[in-house]
Formats: sequence, C-alpha cells, structure tokens
Amino acid sequence: MIDLHTHILPGLDDGASDMNEAVEMCRMAESDGITTMVATPHTGNGVYVNRRDRILAAVAELNSRLSKEGINVRILPGADVHINQDMTGMIEAGRALTLNDAGRYLLVELPHQTVPPNLGDWIFTLKLNGITPIITHPERNFVIRKNMEELRKWVDLGALVQITAMSVTGQFGTLAQHSAHEMLKGNLVHAIASDAHSISGRPPILSRARDAVARLTSESHAHDLVHTYPGMILDGKPVEALQPLKGQVPGLMRRLLQLR
Repeated sequence: MIDLHTHILPGLDDGASDMNEAVEMCRMAESDGITTMVATPHTGNGVYVNRRDRILAAVAELNSRLSKEGINVRILPGADVHINQDMTGMIEAGRALTLNDAGRYLLVELPHQTVPPNLGDWIFTLKLNGITPIITHPERNFVIRKNMEELRKWVDLGALVQITAMSVTGQFGTLAQHSAHEMLKGNLVHAIASDAHSISGRPPILSRARDAVARLTSESHAHDLVHTYPGMILDGKPVEALQPLKGQVPGLMRRLLQLR
C-alpha cells in the first residue's frame, strides 16, 4: 500500500516527536503492508513554514536511518499545504512542496470549520499551472458535511480527494465516518491516507480502512484507493477514476447533522 499523507518527519510539525518515534512509525507501517509513505509536514498554516529544501533533507536523513534499521519502507517528499490564494507562488518560491517533488500534485488542507468562497478559482489556477490539487480530509470539514455538492463541483473542476483512514473506520467520530462513507459511495474519493502523527493516537495504519472500503464498495475499489491511484499520483500520471455520482446527502446524514 501507498500512504500519501503522513507527518512522519521529526521536529518539522506536530507529527513524530523525534527520530526514534519516526522509525517506529515506519516499522508499524511496514507491518501493516505499507511500502511507500509520503512525508507531508504542515506548511503555510500560520504555525509551520516548511520549505522544500528542509523537507528534502529530512526525507534523506530518515531514509538513511530506515536503511540502517532494515525497514523496507520508502519515504518520499511532499507537504500538507494550508489553503491560500498564493499556492502557486509558494511552490515557485520553495515554500511548498508538491508530492514526490514532481510538480504535478499538491496536498491542499482546508480549515475544519469553513471553506474559502473562491476555492473553485484557486483550483482552476492550479490546474492552469499544471498542478492538480488533492483536497485532504474533507469529511472532517463542517461545511462540506452539510453540502457535499460543493465537493462534487471541485472534483468536476479537476481536484482530487483524499480522506483519512481513521474517518473510514469511525475513530474520528460518527459524523466523519458517515461523511467519508457517502463520499466513497458517491465516487468522490481518490485516495485513503493515514494522516499519521504518532505511534499511538494517530498511527500509520491503512489496512483497517482498506478492508472497510472493500466491504462498503468492492475489493478492487479499495485496492485502487490505497495502491493504484496513489501510485499514479506519485508517478505524475493523470488519475482516471470512476465518475462522481450525483445525489443528495441521505436522510441519516441529514439527521446526524441536525443533531450537531
């Protein structure tokens, strides 16, 4: 499996606390069947600014340590870039890193409680510059939970969607789980990632979510979300996924939202 979104690099953000924890997280990922992890430290969120050169150096150091430890997990570079209107400028200035430093795909993090009103324009601008944004964990965003049609519009514009493994399995709560399941059934998801931050609280585990998706949709769909599509993304290839399905948020989801 391929994990596109992890906070595995020690000391760069709120992820791995030190090199020993980073190594143990990678050991845990290997045991779970993960062969490739993309290190995606936060940047541009008002707290962390992780430039391209710093991330590349940290990735090289971790890969070297894993080789010495005999852990067969490959670490690739990336970043978890907080949404802002200057994302292309950040990339050009080295203040934001595309996945695998390939200049084709960018992890874009939304605020948890809001959605910028001109997000569609930003997606269009990135696409014009040859970069496909991947919206991270939208199932945890309050606005998108209430109106999933917005997410469909962004996918129609060319954005991709990554949801969190722990949302699929219910460890981020009922609302996040139901939202993630509706996105999966609506063909709105292109990757499942761990968004791992630690050994215990938010570990690098994908197999449980993969198995849950296999039960919810199909084995082939689950395989695509943890292997096929992430592999295409890292290779810089266009992702030809299933066509998003149109429809409304079902009654159960509406009732859960009303209870919030």
